[in-house]
Amino acid sequence: MTTTHAELRGLLEDIEPWDDLERTHLQTAGEWIASGAPLYRTRKPDVPATHLVAYFVVLDKLRGRMLLVAHRKAGLWLPTGGHVEPGEHPWATVVRECAEELRIPAVAATVTGERPLFLTVTRTRGPGEHTDVSLWYVLDADADSVTWYDEEEFTAIRWLTPDEVLAEPPATLDPHLHRFTRKLAGASLHG
Repeated sequence: MTTTHAELRGLLEDIEPWDDLERTHLQTAGEWIASGAPLYRTRKPDVPATHLVAYFVVLDKLRGRMLLVAHRKAGLWLPTGGHVEPGEHPWATVVRECAEELRIPAVAATVTGERPLFLTVTRTRGPGEHTDVSLWYVLDADADSVTWYDEEEFTAIRWLTPDEVLAEPPATLDPHLHRFTRKLAGASLHG
C-alpha cells in the first residue's frame, strides 16, 4: 500500500481539529504537502528536515488504559510508532511498526478505523533535530496481549488511564500527548 501527496491531503482533510494548535498544524502540514516537498525520511535522522511519522496509541478499552513507551532517544514517554518509509501508506507503517515494536497485530479502533485521529507538527530534540509531521492512529488491544516490546528503542512500557496521563508532568511526555488524550476522550464519548 503506497500513498501519494493527494492521498495524504485526503487523510488530513478527514481530521477534525481539536483546538487552534491542531488547526494550525493541519494548515502547516497541508502547505508542506502542497509544496511537493519530499514526504519521507531518506537518511537518519534528519534528511529531509521535515518528514512523515505514524504514531499509534494502543488502547485496552476494557481496562480503560492506553500504552505509553519510554523512548530511549527522545527521553520521553510516547505512543509507539515510527517513520513512514518511502512510498509507504501511513496505515501500513502502523501495521509494520506494531509488529516490530510490540509483536502484536494492528487492530484499528472502532472510534477511528484505519484513519488518523490527530495530527501534530513537532520539532524534535537533541542531535539531528528535524520536524516530524505525525499522524496519530488508535488501536485496540488487550493489555495482556502485549508481552514483549523492543528494548533497543524503549526502556519501559506503562498502561495508564487518561486521567493518569493528564496527571503526568508535560515535560516527561510527548509535547502533544495531553491534547491527544483529551481529544481521544471526546471522540470516545461521541464515537
